[in-house]
Amino acid sequence: METKKLDVILKTLPKSPGVYQFYDSKDKLLYVGKAKNLQKRVSSYFTKKHDTAKTRVLVKKIADIRHIVVASETDALLLENNLIKEYQPRYNVQLRDDKTYPWICIKNERFPRIFSTRKLVKDGSEYFGPYTSFRTIHTLLDMMKSLYTLRTCSYDLSEKNIENQKYKVCLEYHLGNCLGPCEAKQSEADYDKMVASIREILRGNFGNSLSQFRQQMRHASEALAFEEAQRIKEKLEVLQNYQAKSTVVNPNISDVDVFSVVSDESAAYVNYLQISHGAIVRSHTLEIKKKLDEADEALLQIGIVEIWQRFGSQNITIYLPFPVDLGPDKKIEIPKMGDKKRLIELSQRNAVYTRLEKLKQIKITDPERHTKRLMQQMMKDLRMQKEPRHIECFDNSNIQGTHPVAACVVFKDGKPSKKDYRHFNIKTVEGPDDFASMEEIIYRRYSRLLLENEPLPQLVVIDGGKGQLSAALKSLEKLELRGKISIIGIAKRLEEIYFPNDAVPLYLDKKSESLKVIQQLRNEAHRFGISFHRNKRSKAALQSELSLIPGVGTKTEWALLNHFRSAKRVAAATQEEIASVIGQAKAKLIYEFYQTTQTN
Repeated sequence: METKKLDVILKTLPKSPGVYQFYDSKDKLLYVGKAKNLQKRVSSYFTKKHDTAKTRVLVKKIADIRHIVVASETDALLLENNLIKEYQPRYNVQLRDDKTYPWICIKNERFPRIFSTRKLVKDGSEYFGPYTSFRTIHTLLDMMKSLYTLRTCSYDLSEKNIENQKYKVCLEYHLGNCLGPCEAKQSEADYDKMVASIREILRGNFGNSLSQFRQQMRHASEALAFEEAQRIKEKLEVLQNYQAKSTVVNPNISDVDVFSVVSDESAAYVNYLQISHGAIVRSHTLEIKKKLDEADEALLQIGIVEIWQRFGSQNITIYLPFPVDLGPDKKIEIPKMGDKKRLIELSQRNAVYTRLEKLKQIKITDPERHTKRLMQQMMKDLRMQKEPRHIECFDNSNIQGTHPVAACVVFKDGKPSKKDYRHFNIKTVEGPDDFASMEEIIYRRYSRLLLENEPLPQLVVIDGGKGQLSAALKSLEKLELRGKISIIGIAKRLEEIYFPNDAVPLYLDKKSESLKVIQQLRNEAHRFGISFHRNKRSKAALQSELSLIPGVGTKTEWALLNHFRSAKRVAAATQEEIASVIGQAKAKLIYEFYQTTQTN
């Protein structure tokens, strides 16, 4: 019945821009989406093959489809954003940042006060912001206080109250922080000039204020008021220092919004920079929790609409790293070089920094979520069908073919599981043959796991390139494990990732978490193998020295090494100390051997 109902709805959907809503059999909202053409977009859910399991599950649950037609694609964007925030459907992205941000208010009153607030009162006051931290606001307000003498009291400074001398100047006046408008010691026109300068600074335009201070300083110097000139110079330096920190590009770049996005398997981070007169007047990064493996283009579009609604930007010119449809009213630019390109790169660095900070927090506060995200990322990067919860890495160690050994290290949930590490002595290979050695240890390792009915890993990592990988693959084929276990090789020179039967290697980003786990595996296998190889060579060297003594057999040799721990200590021991371990007769032989050797 539901299938017939959906068929009828799909055939009768309009071809106009709009928003569609998917409901399940219990009339619960599952998903909200937007479309240029409602019929074409909604029908695609039921006609195309979906890459992700989550989307396939969503489609199976759809029992009803409703839609809202709007005038334009821009309206569809805005409506979709509002519906997602209001109903928070299960399969839509989740906007994780919903706190209230502070503003700077220029109060609508005579001799306006300027202060920070989280409340927007519709009384004609001007509000600048919102700012993403009070630290930024405090910096701005402190700078304004040092530059301009604004009142901090909440008196009603109407003309009538001032004429009637209702108020007296306070301590701020005597400290030089206020010019006393409450007693008409400062005119309204003079005060409004200062407020106008502050208004321009809040908009990112420092030119007028800098020009005014330079002019005042020059007049004071000409009048030989050098102390006043010095005070103005200090104010000028404060403003210039702040401008230098704020101005990041060409001052001619003004009234521009810059956006970028970085994402992983579970979340996306959309960074926003608002540029005015070459200065960053606002920076914010929005975290978006992914639900259906949305593409970066869709995530950036969602983030831009949310940020515009939150911060109320009216800028027409938008700089983006790649094209995104934002409607006909916006001028989209994709910078390729110069100052504009540097702004995109700065935005991306901010997004990456926020992502790394979030990941560090998750790793500490929610390790299971961190592990899940890491496993999903590795599964995607390494083209696997299952999460690599159990990984094993192999490395050969030999020096000029002597004492060949191999090491197997095991990671579970992305962390070393040292109790599962294993060493191997190469048994069937003569000479330095890495390929044959790798074939042997892979066969021995997994034939034993199969025999003992132990769990197999989801991923095997081979320290080496195509040759070692091919050798390991032969053993998996003999054991009929080809296709049941994912296997890759990692070459040291350029950190190439090799896949079976794929001549072109994969190059993961150097900052990729997947690559870091693989490198950690490789390095741990190398360390573990080298330490075993070194111990084996050391024991062989020590044993060969004692075995040179006539009349000393293997049993005596091991008894001495077990007691003295090294041949060097045996050589330094007295005859009586040696005799206490193996008896007088053999002790005499050994003692005389070392005495003769040392004499010679």
